[in-house]
Amino acid sequence: MDMNHSSSDDVPEGLKPAENPTYEVGSQAIIESGHMESMKGAEATIVGAFDTTAYAISYTPATGGEKVENHKWIIHEEIKDAGEVTYEPGAEVTVNASHMEGMNGAVAEVESAEKTTVYMVDFTPTTGGEKVKNHKWVTESELSASK
Repeated sequence: MDMNHSSSDDVPEGLKPAENPTYEVGSQAIIESGHMESMKGAEATIVGAFDTTAYAISYTPATGGEKVENHKWIIHEEIKDAGEVTYEPGAEVTVNASHMEGMNGAVAEVESAEKTTVYMVDFTPTTGGEKVKNHKWVTESELSASK
Protein backbone atom coordinates (compact mmCIF):
# COMPACT_ATOMS: atom_id res chain seq x y z
CA MET A 1 0.00 0.00 0.00
CA ASP A 2 1.60 3.27 -1.10
CA MET A 3 1.33 6.43 0.90
CA ASN A 4 1.19 9.53 -1.27
CA HIS A 5 4.38 11.04 0.10
CA SER A 6 3.85 14.40 -1.55
CA SER A 7 0.49 15.99 -2.04
CA SER A 8 -1.06 19.33 -2.84
CA ASP A 9 -1.16 22.06 -0.24
CA ASP A 10 -4.97 21.98 -0.40
CA VAL A 11 -6.61 21.60 2.99
CA PRO A 12 -10.15 20.47 3.73
CA GLU A 13 -12.91 23.06 3.79
CA GLY A 14 -13.47 24.46 7.27
CA LEU A 15 -9.95 23.70 8.55
CA LYS A 16 -8.70 26.74 10.46
CA PRO A 17 -5.03 27.70 10.89
CA ALA A 18 -3.76 27.33 14.47
CA GLU A 19 -3.66 30.64 16.34
CA ASN A 20 -0.56 29.92 18.45
CA PRO A 21 1.15 26.79 17.13
CA THR A 22 4.22 25.49 18.95
CA TYR A 23 5.94 25.25 15.57
CA GLU A 24 5.36 28.33 13.40
CA VAL A 25 4.90 28.08 9.64
CA GLY A 26 8.36 28.35 8.09
CA SER A 27 10.16 26.96 11.16
CA GLN A 28 12.08 23.67 11.39
CA ALA A 29 11.30 20.67 13.61
CA ILE A 30 12.45 17.07 13.91
CA ILE A 31 9.91 14.33 13.11
CA GLU A 32 9.86 11.85 16.00
CA SER A 33 7.33 9.43 14.49
CA GLY A 34 7.71 6.80 11.85
CA HIS A 35 4.49 6.76 9.80
CA MET A 36 6.83 5.97 6.95
CA GLU A 37 10.20 4.24 7.19
CA SER A 38 12.22 7.28 6.15
CA MET A 39 10.40 9.83 8.30
CA LYS A 40 11.68 9.33 11.86
CA GLY A 41 14.54 11.72 12.59
CA ALA A 42 14.02 13.80 9.46
CA GLU A 43 14.16 17.57 9.69
CA ALA A 44 10.85 19.06 8.63
CA THR A 45 9.86 22.51 7.47
CA ILE A 46 6.43 23.47 8.78
CA VAL A 47 4.19 24.54 5.89
CA GLY A 48 0.87 24.54 7.75
CA ALA A 49 -0.42 24.34 11.33
CA PHE A 50 -4.08 23.67 12.15
CA ASP A 51 -6.11 23.04 15.30
CA THR A 52 -8.41 20.03 14.89
CA THR A 53 -8.97 16.44 15.99
CA ALA A 54 -6.61 13.83 14.59
CA TYR A 55 -7.84 10.26 14.23
CA ALA A 56 -6.05 6.95 13.90
CA ILE A 57 -8.23 4.69 11.76
CA SER A 58 -8.41 1.15 10.43
CA TYR A 59 -10.05 0.56 7.06
CA THR A 60 -10.26 -1.70 4.05
CA PRO A 61 -9.29 0.28 0.93
CA ALA A 62 -12.25 1.25 -1.26
CA THR A 63 -10.24 -0.17 -4.17
CA GLY A 64 -9.93 -3.55 -2.40
CA GLY A 65 -6.92 -5.17 -0.82
CA GLU A 66 -5.68 -5.81 2.68
CA LYS A 67 -7.07 -3.94 5.67
CA VAL A 68 -4.93 -1.02 6.83
CA GLU A 69 -4.59 -1.04 10.62
CA ASN A 70 -4.17 2.02 12.80
CA HIS A 71 -3.35 4.52 10.03
CA LYS A 72 -2.16 7.84 11.45
CA TRP A 73 -3.66 10.41 10.74
CA ILE A 74 -6.79 11.70 9.19
CA ILE A 75 -8.38 14.81 10.61
CA HIS A 76 -11.96 15.64 11.54
CA GLU A 77 -12.42 17.72 8.39
CA GLU A 78 -11.49 14.66 6.27
CA ILE A 79 -14.50 12.67 7.50
CA LYS A 80 -17.54 12.79 5.26
CA ASP A 81 -20.45 14.72 6.86
CA ALA A 82 -18.43 15.12 10.07
CA GLY A 83 -20.45 17.77 11.90
CA GLU A 84 -19.14 19.21 15.16
CA VAL A 85 -18.89 16.21 17.52
CA THR A 86 -15.60 14.32 17.98
CA TYR A 87 -15.90 10.65 17.04
CA GLU A 88 -15.19 8.09 19.74
CA PRO A 89 -13.07 4.96 19.27
CA GLY A 90 -15.19 2.29 17.59
CA ALA A 91 -17.21 4.79 15.53
CA GLU A 92 -17.64 4.01 11.83
CA VAL A 93 -16.84 6.90 9.47
CA THR A 94 -16.41 7.45 5.73
CA VAL A 95 -13.02 8.89 4.77
CA ASN A 96 -12.86 11.91 2.48
CA ALA A 97 -9.05 12.04 2.03
CA SER A 98 -6.53 10.57 -0.40
CA HIS A 99 -3.36 10.14 1.68
CA MET A 100 -3.11 6.54 0.48
CA GLU A 101 -4.47 4.68 -2.53
CA GLY A 102 -8.00 3.42 -1.81
CA MET A 103 -8.50 5.64 1.21
CA ASN A 104 -10.99 8.10 -0.29
CA GLY A 105 -14.52 6.76 0.21
CA ALA A 106 -13.41 3.91 2.48
CA VAL A 107 -15.46 3.09 5.55
CA ALA A 108 -13.14 3.23 8.56
CA GLU A 109 -13.25 2.47 12.25
CA VAL A 110 -11.90 5.14 14.58
CA GLU A 111 -9.09 3.68 16.72
CA SER A 112 -8.27 6.86 18.63
CA ALA A 113 -9.04 10.58 18.62
CA GLU A 114 -6.77 13.40 19.80
CA LYS A 115 -7.55 17.12 19.87
CA THR A 116 -4.27 18.69 18.82
CA THR A 117 -2.44 20.92 16.40
CA VAL A 118 -1.67 19.03 13.20
CA TYR A 119 1.09 20.08 10.85
CA MET A 120 1.63 19.83 7.12
CA VAL A 121 5.37 19.39 6.56
CA ASP A 122 8.05 19.21 3.89
CA PHE A 123 10.98 16.90 4.63
CA THR A 124 13.81 15.00 2.98
CA PRO A 125 13.63 11.27 3.79
CA THR A 126 16.39 10.05 6.12
CA THR A 127 17.14 7.38 3.49
CA GLY A 128 17.73 10.09 0.88
CA GLY A 129 15.76 10.62 -2.26
CA GLU A 130 13.25 13.22 -3.31
CA LYS A 131 11.99 15.81 -0.88
CA VAL A 132 8.47 15.08 0.37
CA LYS A 133 6.20 18.11 0.03
CA ASN A 134 3.00 18.90 1.93
CA HIS A 135 2.91 15.65 3.93
CA LYS A 136 -0.38 15.41 5.81
CA TRP A 137 -0.42 15.05 8.89
CA VAL A 138 2.03 15.10 11.78
CA THR A 139 0.69 15.84 15.27
CA GLU A 140 2.36 18.22 17.68
CA SER A 141 3.49 15.35 19.95
CA GLU A 142 5.33 13.79 16.97
CA LEU A 143 7.62 16.79 16.54
CA SER A 144 10.52 18.13 18.57
CA ALA A 145 12.53 21.31 18.35
CA SER A 146 15.18 21.35 15.65
CA LYS A 147 18.73 21.35 17.01
